[in-house]
Amino acid sequence: MTSPGPEREVNTDDETSESEPGTESGDSLSDVTIRRAERADLLEVLGIEKTCFTEPWPYTAFESFLDEPGFLVAVHEGNVVGYIVADVMPNHGRDLGHIKDIAVTPEARGIGLGRRLLQRGLVSLSFSGAALVKLEVRVGNEPALSLYRKMGFEPARRVPSYYADGEDALLMVLDVDAWQD
Repeated sequence: MTSPGPEREVNTDDETSESEPGTESGDSLSDVTIRRAERADLLEVLGIEKTCFTEPWPYTAFESFLDEPGFLVAVHEGNVVGYIVADVMPNHGRDLGHIKDIAVTPEARGIGLGRRLLQRGLVSLSFSGAALVKLEVRVGNEPALSLYRKMGFEPARRVPSYYADGEDALLMVLDVDAWQD
């Protein structure tokens, strides 16, 4: 499947531990459910996308990933508060997972939700046969870079002017078998 544009960097601001309250009401991860995305979630996902990114994906892009096991949403009190979009492609005998988009609403940041979405996405990609997982991230997105490094992603190469505003991307890769050990 082709992407609707440049892949996304994480937009989660997840530098705090998972046990710290991060929302205005002091909610924690125990109040959040992560599940497969459904058609009924798409308008909320699109709303988060528009809040988090200056060049949001269109509705149809998310719609095209509905059948992917790596399209997951985080739900709190009946509302979508985050999502991850990932898929798997054949790659010369070692299937390649691709984290395409991940975001958390500003109100739900700081409780480790981005990390939890990423973990669940990686598990989904692993079950779907991915041996390696790649993602692209803005070189200036320190919260995302920190999260990815903590999860075991390693920089593979810098992609000049990857984003529409001219910022470079860092291509990062994770060996799924090493991550699971």
